[in-house]
Amino acid sequence: MREQVLQGKKGIVEEIKEKVDKAQSVVLVDYRGLKVDELNKLRSKCREAGVDYKVYKNTLMRFAFKESGFEDFNEFLAGPNAVAFGYNDPVQAAKIIHEFSKEHDNLEIKAGIVDGNIIDINEIKELANLPSREVLIAQTLGGLNGPISGFVNVLQGNLRNLVYALNAIKENQEAQEA
Repeated sequence: MREQVLQGKKGIVEEIKEKVDKAQSVVLVDYRGLKVDELNKLRSKCREAGVDYKVYKNTLMRFAFKESGFEDFNEFLAGPNAVAFGYNDPVQAAKIIHEFSKEHDNLEIKAGIVDGNIIDINEIKELANLPSREVLIAQTLGGLNGPISGFVNVLQGNLRNLVYALNAIKENQEAQEA
């Protein structure tokens, strides 16, 4: 019986480790004081956005974070904790948790992991205020498009002036011949 329990715990540690390794972002929260319907609402929002929100025992998370190379993250594992794993967009998990914490004071953001770096609550809030990856790409491309369009317009202006000059020479020669 004890062996089965131990195997189950090892399986959970491995599950957490896989999620940490696979996720682009991880956000740790203290959910103390949230009602069941509020937790269900948060889970639903996370699920819709492709963010995995789970509650694990702190001892099992300690093992998993240590195995994933984030032993320093264990200092935040006190009290009732839940973890949000963002797989597709490094901003998404932080954004959902931050928005929900604005509406529900009982949800406390503790720390996170983004691109292999442990970040604090202030960095998570800054990350949550960033636009999505697609919007950032569009803004960057839009910013690059302006100077390129200006350059093309300058080149077209020079060509246009050359055509006007050639037309003027042609008209001038036709007028002299007539």
